[in-house]
Order: sequence, then C-alpha cells, then structure tokens
Amino acid sequence: MRSRLPQRLLHRIPVRIRHYWKLLAVCAAFLVACAVVFSTVRVAPLVTSPSDNTGDQVVEDVAGTTDLFDETKAHTVTLTFKDADYQRLLDEFWDEGEKEFLEADITIDGTRLDSVGIRLKGNSTLSGLTRNGQSRPGGFGPGGRQGGQLPQRNGNGVFPGGGLPGGLPGAGPQGGAAPGGAAPGGAAPGGFRPGGGFGMSSLKAEEPETLPWLIRFDEFVDGRRYQGHREIAVRVAGMGGGSTVLNEAVSLNVLAAADQTAQRYAYTSFTVNDRPTTARLIVEHPDEDFADTLGGSGVLYKSLATSQFTDQGDDPTDYADDFKQITKKGSQDLQPVIDLIQWVNSASAADFDKHLAEHVDVGSFANYVAAQNLLLNGDDMAGPGRNYYLWYDLRTKRFSVVGWDYNLSFSGSATTGPHDSTSMGGGRGFGGMGGNKLKERFLASTAFKATYDDAYRSLYKKIYAGADALNILDGITKVLGTVEGNNADRTRSDAETLRDLIVQRTEHLAGDAVITGG
Repeated sequence: MRSRLPQRLLHRIPVRIRHYWKLLAVCAAFLVACAVVFSTVRVAPLVTSPSDNTGDQVVEDVAGTTDLFDETKAHTVTLTFKDADYQRLLDEFWDEGEKEFLEADITIDGTRLDSVGIRLKGNSTLSGLTRNGQSRPGGFGPGGRQGGQLPQRNGNGVFPGGGLPGGLPGAGPQGGAAPGGAAPGGAAPGGFRPGGGFGMSSLKAEEPETLPWLIRFDEFVDGRRYQGHREIAVRVAGMGGGSTVLNEAVSLNVLAAADQTAQRYAYTSFTVNDRPTTARLIVEHPDEDFADTLGGSGVLYKSLATSQFTDQGDDPTDYADDFKQITKKGSQDLQPVIDLIQWVNSASAADFDKHLAEHVDVGSFANYVAAQNLLLNGDDMAGPGRNYYLWYDLRTKRFSVVGWDYNLSFSGSATTGPHDSTSMGGGRGFGGMGGNKLKERFLASTAFKATYDDAYRSLYKKIYAGADALNILDGITKVLGTVEGNNADRTRSDAETLRDLIVQRTEHLAGDAVITGG
C-alpha cells in the first residue's frame, strides 16, 4: 500500500512543476552554485525577455451549456471531494496558515469537470473560521484572539499572530459609528449597525457550502479553461452584504452599466458533497484571462492586504508583501510599480500636479475614486484590505486602478459627500490599517478637483439619477429568488435595507454642489 506522505506531498506540488521537475532541479543547482560563488552580491530578479507574451497555453476550453456569468439566470454548481483531502486542507491552514488546493470534481449547469482545484480564499474573512468550535490561533472567536481585538501592525507593517486586515469581522469601531457616520434611519445595509461592528455570518469548517472558495480549472489538468476562465471566486456572505451579498452584486452591475471596469458575476445554487444546498454569489476572478479583457497590452498586479504603498528601497524582494504580479511573469517585472510608489512618495506638490498624468491615467483614476465614494465602498484601495489591482499599459507606460472585492460597498452613511472619506481606517482608525498615498494626494490636490468632480457628476447620473441602481437591485433580487437554496426572508430583508440606502443617497447627492455644478 502506498504511503500517504508521498501522495500528500505530490498533490501539493503544482502540475507545471511536476511536469518539468528535471529542468527545475538543474536550475536550482545552478542557483545554489551562484549563491556560493557570489554570496556577497545582491541578486535581483531579472526580466528574461522584453516580450509581453503571457506564455500560458490553453489546451482545452470547456464550452459548457450556459454562459456562467449570465446574471439574468439562476445557475447550479456542485462540488464533490474526499473528506480526507478536505481535512488535510484544514490541517495545513490551521497549522501553517497555508491555503492549499485540494482536488475536486465540479458540475456547472450540467457540465462536469473532473479534477479541478479548490482552496479557501480570503484573509480576515477566514479569521472567523472555526473548526470543531475552535478558531485557528490568531483568529477571531473561541480559541483565537481574545475578545475579538484587532491585530496591530508592527513597524514593518506586518500583522503578528496571523491577523490580517480586510473587513475585520466582529470588531467595529468604538462607539459603534459606521464609516462616514451613522446612516440615516440608524442602519447601513449588510448588517453594519451602530453599536455593533460587522454583521458577519459565522464560518464553520463543518459547513463547506458556506465558505469562500477559489476554484481553479487548471490546477490538476494543465491548460484547461472553462468558458475562457481559469479561476472563479465563490464569495462569502455576511461581511457587508448580509446573507445575500446583494451589495456586491449591485455594485458590479452598476459599474459595468456605467462603462467602468468590473468583474462579471452570477448567482448559483451551491452544493458540496451531501451537504445542504445554498445560494451563492460567484464572481470572475482577476486572473490572466481577466487581464485579457482590459484591452491592449499590459501587466496586471494585485495589491496584497499587507501592502503599504511606501518607498522600501530598490530591491524588488522588499515589496513581496505589497504586490503580486499576475501576468507576464518572466517577460515583465515589478519595477514599474516600484517606480510609481517611489515617485508618489517623493514628488513635491508641484511635481505631483504637473507630472501625475505621465504615471497614471488621470481620467480613469478619477472615475475609480469617484465610483468608490458613490458606492460607499469602505474597503477600496485605501481600506484595510487594500482591495485593488494595478494595470500597467505597456504602450502608454501609465497605470490604471482596477477595483476588486465590493462586499463592503454601500456600507456607511447615505449623507457622505463627494469629498468625504468612505474608506475604513484611512490611516487614522483601525490601528492605522488603511490609507493610500496615491489616492490621498490626488484628492488633496486642487489641480485635479475639476477632473474628479466631472467624473463624480457623470457617474452619479449613470448610477443614481435615472434610478438605475434601484432597477438593477430589483432585477438581481428577482433572479436570486429563483436560485435553489435561497432564503426568501433574508433576501427580502437585505433588499429592503439596500433599497432604503440607495434612495437616501440618491436624494442627498442630488442637492450637492458637485452634482448641481454650483
């Protein structure tokens, strides 16, 4: 009988590494030799080619029966996997903090795919996860961080004990005020209540149908896609959108309707092994294939939850906790991001105003910042989770910001003004777990006020003025009502709360000077 240990280790090794282990072994030996010979010389990552090719080859693209992200239809997703593999995944997360992939079979809208990879997804989202009634060390809840206290950064911006920002379940601000002030009527949608912190549903390892997942179609079958997607995310309920995550679905829909970059989404029934079926929101994950939809040739970088956006010198390895390169690995590198960070942090006010357009697509950035305010997103690029991507256009040599993770949108006060902060923390609260120098300098500069105000006014008309957001909410709620596993009472309650806030925000902003042009 084959030993479990080799098999276990084998499944932890990515498919590509298993295929090319001999070549990798030779490379590793060469690097060791270099380390011995040149031990006193700092070795920086090298770009192997000026090419902008991705290098990924799609061998199979499964067509399926229905467009996975047709948000007008109810979908079905079923996952099956071995419990022993699941327990191994939990062991790795509990003991090492690693989110490993396990092998599973999936059926999407009647189309079966064997041997996909699934792993837990999220940072603070998983801090509240319990197993046999106990939290992982460093998490929130029983057996974890006592009293749900927030983790604090040390001098290097690291959160000791395993705690990470990004939603901060179970720990609202002192005094219970919602970000930006208490919402009219005493409540903001999605479970945020004055006096209470975040209404996050408890996550239990024994209930995998409720957990946040990343599904990767080519983890165990090299080169496979599903309708052009390598990965999809199964979003978790309860962070900012109640049990239905309606706030995120509405945000993604209105952004797309306003011609802003947004991921596609859909609601689906979700069944894991023989567990009860639930209704879940699935979202297009910003991976290599998503980058192809951004147009032109560029490099996509993901901001990590521990990102500081501060100058840490010229060594790319010192930014490993700040950004992760998603596309064009081997042909491009992190240097453009480092250059941007260093310039933003060092430029004088005059230089910032004069030369920002050489580094950043100012019009696109104004749209991004305005949209986050309009949608009351408490965890954008300046929030504790640093939820954004950077897109670097290789032709214009300029950056654009791509939004991601809107489960804390529509969280805060409906009376928040166009120039008020919506981000939690913002460098001032939540232990300083917030803020972004680029966004702060942009909003503080009078040189870009007109550009921002114009973007804000235009997006307000597209999102609120014509009742677009309300109509979109009604349409999404109707579709969600047809999804197997949906809780009708919770959907009705979440929709009513979100509707009230949208109405209040629409009416309040209608008289604002930025909107009226006064």
